[in-house]
Amino acid sequence: MSEPIVDFDEVIERRGTHCAKWDLMEQIYQVPLDNGIAMWVADMDFRPPDVARDAIERMLGHGIFGYYGDERAYRASIQWWMTRRHNWQIEPEWVFSTHGLVNGTALCIDTFSSPGDGIVLFTPVYHAFARVIAAADRRVVECPLTENGGIYELAIESYDPLIDANTTMAILCSPHNPGGRVWTPDELRSVARFCRRHDLILVSDEIHHDLVMPGYSHVPMPLAAPETVDRLVMMTAVTKSFNLAGAHTGNVIIEDDSLRRRFGKRIEALGVSPNSFGLYLAEAVYSPEGAVWVDQLMQYVDGNRRIFDTISELPGLRSMPLEATYLAWVSFKATGLTDAQISRRVLREARIAANLGYTFGSGGEGYVRFNLATPRSRVVEAVERLKRAFS
Repeated sequence: MSEPIVDFDEVIERRGTHCAKWDLMEQIYQVPLDNGIAMWVADMDFRPPDVARDAIERMLGHGIFGYYGDERAYRASIQWWMTRRHNWQIEPEWVFSTHGLVNGTALCIDTFSSPGDGIVLFTPVYHAFARVIAAADRRVVECPLTENGGIYELAIESYDPLIDANTTMAILCSPHNPGGRVWTPDELRSVARFCRRHDLILVSDEIHHDLVMPGYSHVPMPLAAPETVDRLVMMTAVTKSFNLAGAHTGNVIIEDDSLRRRFGKRIEALGVSPNSFGLYLAEAVYSPEGAVWVDQLMQYVDGNRRIFDTISELPGLRSMPLEATYLAWVSFKATGLTDAQISRRVLREARIAANLGYTFGSGGEGYVRFNLATPRSRVVEAVERLKRAFS
């Protein structure tokens, strides 16, 4: 392992900086700003790679912040990253830039479905999907995950009766948020067959694909199931991998010509154009320096995971084995407490702002999601608080 290029232990004060994660935790969760710990919003409390700051400083030094033109270097950096890090060969013309992947999801729903259509979610899953689906006047079709050996599995054989003629799309979170699963190639192929069986567009949100724990390997959907590219929309981003969420820059990558033309036409009709700061940042971090940083990040987060998982020593608490992401998914179901009682102990007694499980859809009841991408001293303190609240 090379020498650390960033001090992940550094505690950086984020309160009072228009930081949603810290400045809104009292307003939303009633967790006190002065002594609460923010472990909800999925961004990190770490500085991004130096190459990101260098890119912004070059822009600042130039002093003119105009439209970004000639995207060849930007697209080449995406192409380089997908090849080197994921063994996935893409073409530059397959890439669309969106204002993050919630926006990318919304654009897919707008392009490939109609009001009243059903959109499949494998629940529990990232809560923004259901919010966007409802706002677009579509229906959420929940296909619940099952637990086996303490981890989530796709019960594909049980989903067929849930699909009707007006269900037109499925959204897969791969790796899974909040459960932290890295889906196997066989599981990915089962999703692809399910989508073909029901003629569904498949949107594969792979925003966490770089955030994989040591010993695990993520496989992009088009490599696991190349036969599904005629209905496949891929979504990736630098924002989650490198803590650049405020740049609101996502990649929607579409190999199929017909799907790509439809999506491109809708992008043009809505006047969507990229943020130049985000493109400069993407070009900077999709690089050898960015690769070293993210490798060291995941070693550090894995250390945080090992410390945090000691809460499973408490009666009734169990942290789901974390294969990817920096988000711990903790079951409190065996405590016998209600969601309201769990919430009160986590938010009021432990003074930790964390995502309550029921917001992730069916199957999330009795769970809480905790963000471990924070300096280790905070993880240690959070564990002590939880142990006192649930001892």
